[in-house]
Amino acid sequence: MLLEVKDLYVNYGKVAAIKGVSMGLERGGIITLIGANGAGKSSILKAISGLVKPTSGTIHFDGARIDGQPASKVVGMGIVTVPEGRRLFKLMTVRENLRLGAFLDRDRARISRSIEEVFERFPVLREKQHLPSGKLSGGQQQMVAIGRALMAQPKVLLMDEPSLGLSPKMIDEIAELIVQLRASGLSIVLVEQNANLALQLSDFGYVLETGTIAVSGPSPELLVDPEVTRAYLGA
Repeated sequence: MLLEVKDLYVNYGKVAAIKGVSMGLERGGIITLIGANGAGKSSILKAISGLVKPTSGTIHFDGARIDGQPASKVVGMGIVTVPEGRRLFKLMTVRENLRLGAFLDRDRARISRSIEEVFERFPVLREKQHLPSGKLSGGQQQMVAIGRALMAQPKVLLMDEPSLGLSPKMIDEIAELIVQLRASGLSIVLVEQNANLALQLSDFGYVLETGTIAVSGPSPELLVDPEVTRAYLGA
């Protein structure tokens, strides 16, 4: 197991956001967390990435225990987040935003190669690399956010609502990109309001309700599970 979360609890003050969640990600796999707003999906990502400290429980990555480690160290180990809402520095150029993704890297030649790889993956960003990122469309900004994460040379990508606010055409492009990233060897934890899309893209799914896992199983099985279908797939 590349990434393993065991009996995770996360509190915000006296409020319990995560209550005993356990989950695992195989190397080269995609798992998805689905559920209503406030179910705890983003809190799990924040605990994995080091942005919040778990109240209890353990998180292991590639054989090492990482719960409670600072976010910069977690990124250096290879776990990188594409945050909800993209969180770009909108007055900075596309190229400057991408360079921020390699903030731990001191090898200028490698950084230049990484930027070129992002431009090869997203040709439109090459054309707009000197524009402020805030001038881009929502879909192009999402490309920058993903490209910035890829600059850190991740082993695991935590993707928080990558399709949020995008057009149907752009959602299809992001879905295809996720397939390509997985084919390149990346392992992915996908948080997505579009449960149907998330289950189609992933191997295994976890359905969260108020901080606990209500249902889990192989994604193809969850796609046809009557309870999941009724509650989350709009049927």
